[in-house]
Amino acid sequence: MSAFWVALFGAVCWGIAPLFGKVGLRGINPVDGLVARTSVTILFVGGWAIASGSFGRLSSIPTKRWVFLAVEAFLATFAGDLAYYASIKRGDIGHVSLIFASSPLITVTVGWYFLGEQLTMAKIIGAILIICGLVLVGFKPPN
Repeated sequence: MSAFWVALFGAVCWGIAPLFGKVGLRGINPVDGLVARTSVTILFVGGWAIASGSFGRLSSIPTKRWVFLAVEAFLATFAGDLAYYASIKRGDIGHVSLIFASSPLITVTVGWYFLGEQLTMAKIIGAILIICGLVLVGFKPPN
């Protein structure tokens, strides 16, 4: 299966998930919700690792790679998800999700700057469209 279809499947999952998160967070603290969700994720990933034999391969991951994966886990799974949960608890999931969808702007920029990835016209136009969407969502007409 191509990267496009896998990414599209992920986008559909991420598009539907806020509905369940918003309802699940009713009456509970976002940190508690994140702990509960992460616990369920650990069960799923742990089960997959056991079934696929992945645990044996973990010891072969170099320490330097563990550090990068740990930083990514902190930024995405802890800090990012906590901010996401706190924001969907307080706000409209459609509004919050659109703001969170601006993350590719940062990804494209750091990919270009730090990894030397190509900055194509399509990426630039896509970034401009995302910025326009953020301006539209963030704009509040005067009362």
